Amino acid sequence: MHWQKIVIGGLCVLVSAGCATAPRVQYGDATAVETTTTDFGSTDLQQIASEMVGSLLVFPPIVQVTNERRPVIFVDTIKNKTLEHIDTESITDTIRTKILRSGKFRFVDMTKVDAVAKQFEFQESGMVNKATAATFGQQIGAEYMLYGNFSSIVKKTNDVKDVYYKFTLNLMHLESGIIEWADEKEIRKISERSLFGR
Repeated sequence: MHWQKIVIGGLCVLVSAGCATAPRVQYGDATAVETTTTDFGSTDLQQIASEMVGSLLVFPPIVQVTNERRPVIFVDTIKNKTLEHIDTESITDTIRTKILRSGKFRFVDMTKVDAVAKQFEFQESGMVNKATAATFGQQIGAEYMLYGNFSSIVKKTNDVKDVYYKFTLNLMHLESGIIEWADEKEIRKISERSLFGR
């Protein structure tokens, strides 16, 4: 009987210890500055998107064009030239959303071309009422292409890690091939090993 009490007591200690070490989850501010590591993070994404969109919308030739009409753009894949696995689609999604919400441009989504083609095939299959079916060949073509590169330079010593990011974005007029606007955002992040962490 005595050994049973010891086993039960031991189990209670283990259970309470497990509960004590469970992670505490809480909501944080999605726009707060995030400096956990030198890796690309949410603050970097927000800075890039805000500054790129701000630069584009105040560029005089773009202001002139968008005062008259809402040109159509498509976004090409951003080339990730860093050594990190970075979701560049998330960056372009944020940029596209900000530009679209400005009311100055319209977008076509080239990533959904296959899905759209399948829907047209279905609508022409005879299963859809022709009066409600979308007409093939009526989509609006893009006038501009937004594309860019994301690169980094990393330097490390035993105590310091220095990461330099450069994000470049270009707006090309498709018919002429002329780059109508370009800008870049630079970010430098430095981490130093604490004396107490050695």
